Amino acid sequence: MTLLQQMHALKNAYGGDAAARKLALLEALEGRTFPGARAVERVHEFLCYLRAYPDNSAALERTERLLAGFSSRADLRRHRAALADTGIAGTATHYVFFWFTAQWLARRWPDRLKIDWKAFDRKSRAELEGLLHLILPYAETPAIDGADIPLRSFLAALKGPSETDAAFLVRRFETIHPSPFGRETLYERIGIPLVLAPGPDTPSRTLAKHESRPPVFQTRPLDRSRPVLRGEIMKPPRAVRSVPPAEAARLIDLAREAMVTRARDLDNFIHADRRDVRVFEYEDGLSFACYGLTPERRLLLESVYGMLTLKNGVPIGYVLASGLFGSSEVMYNVFETFRGGESARIYGRVLSMARVLFGADTFAIDPFQLGHANPEGQKSGAFWFYYKLGFRPVAPKALALVGEELRRLAANPGERTSPRMLHRLAAEYMFLHTSRRRPDVLGQVPLGDVGMRISRLLAARGGADRERAVRECSRDAARLLGVRSFGAWTPGERLAWDRWSPLVLALGDAGGWPAADRAALVDVIRAKGGRRESDFVRRFDRHRRLRRAVLGLAAAGPERTAP
Repeated sequence: MTLLQQMHALKNAYGGDAAARKLALLEALEGRTFPGARAVERVHEFLCYLRAYPDNSAALERTERLLAGFSSRADLRRHRAALADTGIAGTATHYVFFWFTAQWLARRWPDRLKIDWKAFDRKSRAELEGLLHLILPYAETPAIDGADIPLRSFLAALKGPSETDAAFLVRRFETIHPSPFGRETLYERIGIPLVLAPGPDTPSRTLAKHESRPPVFQTRPLDRSRPVLRGEIMKPPRAVRSVPPAEAARLIDLAREAMVTRARDLDNFIHADRRDVRVFEYEDGLSFACYGLTPERRLLLESVYGMLTLKNGVPIGYVLASGLFGSSEVMYNVFETFRGGESARIYGRVLSMARVLFGADTFAIDPFQLGHANPEGQKSGAFWFYYKLGFRPVAPKALALVGEELRRLAANPGERTSPRMLHRLAAEYMFLHTSRRRPDVLGQVPLGDVGMRISRLLAARGGADRERAVRECSRDAARLLGVRSFGAWTPGERLAWDRWSPLVLALGDAGGWPAADRAALVDVIRAKGGRRESDFVRRFDRHRRLRRAVLGLAAAGPERTAP
């Protein structure tokens, strides 16, 4: 108990004799066992924190040694079952992984991934049984139709001798639909619970680190101040570097493992494009690995990037940022182990990165991130975190509600905002403008209405035969914009053209634009399928005529037909 109390007291202590006291504590922890699972977890989290924020080289070396041997600790083995799903090395992870994550796990650790039969409910089993005829050869239909054995026993009989039931199932799902989107939908509709058993190299939070730069030691107290964001946003990173393919692959794996060990999934990590991985480097060992999406997974209009926040190479959180119209919508998450430290200061660097990436001068936070229908966001005080940093809603009712709650809190010192009120306060987007306020930003532009205009155009052209309609749009848009050949285009650029051509025609008068504007529109579309999707954002925002036209479609609302 004394050691645990010392850990609590020293976790955020820096400067003075803190380094010497921590080193003595680390020496005391080495070889010491603890009687309960919670105590073992607390030791682990303390070590992970010190790895990200080391006092000096001696403390870092001792911390690394303790973490490297954590999975072989006697108390870890004793409490392995109770510590499942913590992401600690040597423990199992249970989760209903999304299709592409399950596929990645089955390929990397086919002997460790298994179906979690205890969590596999009757309804989901019945759905899987109904799809067996799609994943097995026709010669096996008599067994499917006539074998009266439980699903678990049936899969055990179907799989090969050197593969698990989960690995067999995932590999068979790879064969049942020509479209990756189709396989994804079928697999995730079932919701197959899996368990990743621990192994020497399976994902863990214990060993997660990207070794790329010398460590920066923490010799002074953490900066817990609340920054003036408008100033912080304008501070550029120390460096932005594109990483070579081998390092990109390691960084993508690190991001995927950070999600797996926390029972989460993020499309931007699982569908990261190795050609578009960059590292934004800031001071004090802080950096962000930034991941663009493969062309197949990009949205039609806004561009979305995922970022893994690294402190001395240790993942401490993640970011999701989309960009368009000179604005960026940002989702910010700090992993629980690292909360209560420099969250506000790091957030300033996040917005600085979004400005560099997208040229954004306005930043938006969506209701869920603020705590609307999000108990975790309410518990963390997300709404007031962003409000105190300068974000404000624009809806008059929302502003009035904020004012009402502020007056209540001022009249009742010590009271907190209730979860119910936080849910109401967070019901609208909040914005931070670094220049003039304007409504043409993400979070206020109804992009869904642009999509409805496209749907109406395709309905008129082809009805149920959407494929023919898209082919015609591709042909007509090429004629309209003067594209004579796609021979020099990459597959990603060609895909972007097919997806964008209905929008080109929905704009109405693009064929009458000046030649320079039509050529620039072609460049915008190619950039959507190019190496870096952030280039698309820059080109789109520079194309004033295109930007006005898309905003016009959104402002006009969807064309509606009578029922």
